Amino acid sequence: MTKLLTDLQKKLVALTRDLIMIPSDESRPDDIDRCFEFIINHLESLDTVDIKKHYHRGITSLIVLPKNMDHPKILLCGHLDVITHADSHCYHSHITDGKIIGPGAGDMKGPLAVLLEVFINLHMKYENLSLGLAITSDEERGGDAGMRFLFDEIGLRCEVALVPDGGSLNEITIEEKGILHLTIKCIGHSAHAARPWLGNNPLERLIDAVSRLRRHFDSLVSDKDHWHPTCTLTIIKTPNQTVNCIPSEAEGTLDIRFPAPYTTKEILTNIDNILGDEVETHTIMSAEPTQFTPDPLYLSVSEEITGKPTIQKKEDGGSDARFIGRYNIPVIVSRPIVGELHSVDEWIDISSMETFYRIYERYLKRKLHLDE
Repeated sequence: MTKLLTDLQKKLVALTRDLIMIPSDESRPDDIDRCFEFIINHLESLDTVDIKKHYHRGITSLIVLPKNMDHPKILLCGHLDVITHADSHCYHSHITDGKIIGPGAGDMKGPLAVLLEVFINLHMKYENLSLGLAITSDEERGGDAGMRFLFDEIGLRCEVALVPDGGSLNEITIEEKGILHLTIKCIGHSAHAARPWLGNNPLERLIDAVSRLRRHFDSLVSDKDHWHPTCTLTIIKTPNQTVNCIPSEAEGTLDIRFPAPYTTKEILTNIDNILGDEVETHTIMSAEPTQFTPDPLYLSVSEEITGKPTIQKKEDGGSDARFIGRYNIPVIVSRPIVGELHSVDEWIDISSMETFYRIYERYLKRKLHLDE
């Protein structure tokens, strides 16, 4: 028997599925704009806030603040962009076994729906509420023109930030690995594949370079929890499209993650030493490892609502929280129960969305000294 949804769950499900229907990935800037307009339409019912768009290097962000208040006590932070999928027809959802299944459901259309719902409901109920909202559209590309821009250049500030982009209901993220996205490139000499001695095959040299890197990173394995540097080859390409031709160049893309005390400089130096001068490297984006200090009140509220103890965990992935935490602002990184992230079968558990909403609601009321 299918479990009946509560009224709150129905609202969150409808909003999440509407957001999933908008394919707001980086290859579709018009749909990113459409997703922002959809969100703004939801927020325009509030007459106590100012809604303002910001633009930086072609990237749109949205800041919603109480009128005449630049620095709210609490800031809810989310992103509406999702990763790009090859199948352009996959951006839809269905409900199975109490889950919303669809690309972006967990990262982070579902959590974004919770942010919007709790933000609107509390602002409708309370006046002079010191609660803001920031939504960006480049988190999946590193967040440089989004959350970093808002905090570093616009000067956005708060006393506490809530970022539902990691952890789980009872798992609070307190540390994230650093990130290094690199391209590595080899230049060779084209020739007929039947006479390889006349050419210089950059693909083979690129594969050799990746093998050397793999051996190096394998030597850094320290524990079964994988809290050590990792290096993943995600893309390899060449302009050659002919089976019997040696290409003139080859390029690969690496996704490297590393915990403290490793640094970007140290990782890059090691890579340069391993690859040598014949392999060109280019940094796409980088971020140092980050540590967060969650609010003890949030931990206690989570335990009250769920009836389970909270666990403070380390996260292999990164989030926009790093741009906030470096200003010594307490950042709370947790979210509903999600799975299959970055796949077309990504999902979010519906009942956990309501639980997460109740955690946020109670925490915000206590932190802002509102009547419960």
